[in-house]
Order: sequence, then structure tokens, then C-alpha cells
Amino acid sequence: MAQPKITLDAVRHVSKLAALALAPDEQERMCRELDSILGFMAELDTLDVSKVEPTFHAVPMQAALRADVVVPSLPRAELLAAAPAQESGAFAVPKVLDGDK
Repeated sequence: MAQPKITLDAVRHVSKLAALALAPDEQERMCRELDSILGFMAELDTLDVSKVEPTFHAVPMQAALRADVVVPSLPRAELLAAAPAQESGAFAVPKVLDGDK
């Protein structure tokens, strides 16, 4: 069997960063599935794409863009008057991320 491209420790680390609580069996399954995905990516790396033109989309697209015009915004005091909480002249929002780093 080939050497795995991702370790169980890496899966645990990434799940912690993503704030996902994975059971031990889910960690094992994620390890296998991510290893499989990385294997497919390694196969793609073997393809010769030197003659393929870079593209943003598979089909040509025209973006409908508006003119980039500077317009005045609302005064800061008026915006902050509607805020439930403010701090240092800006909106104060509750902390949504938790962690040691």
C-alpha cells in the first residue's frame, strides 16, 4: 500500500481549525477520503498542460460592469446611530471565533 498523503494528526488539526467535532470513526473516514482526493490531485499533476491556454471560465463570458464612480457615503455618526453597539467609532460585534491562536 502506498504511503498516505495525509495523516490522522493533520485531519485532527484541520478539523480543530474548522471548529468541527469529528468522532474517531469520522476522523478515520476523513483521513481516507482526503488521502483519496490528494491522490487524484497527484494524478492531475502528471498531465502535460503546457499547450493549454489559461482560462478563467470554460466558456467565454462577458461581465456586465458598471462605471466605477465615487459617490458620497452616509455620515459615520448617522450609520453608528442605528448600531446596537459601537466601539472606537466602529460597529462592535460579538466574537465568533474561539481558539488559542
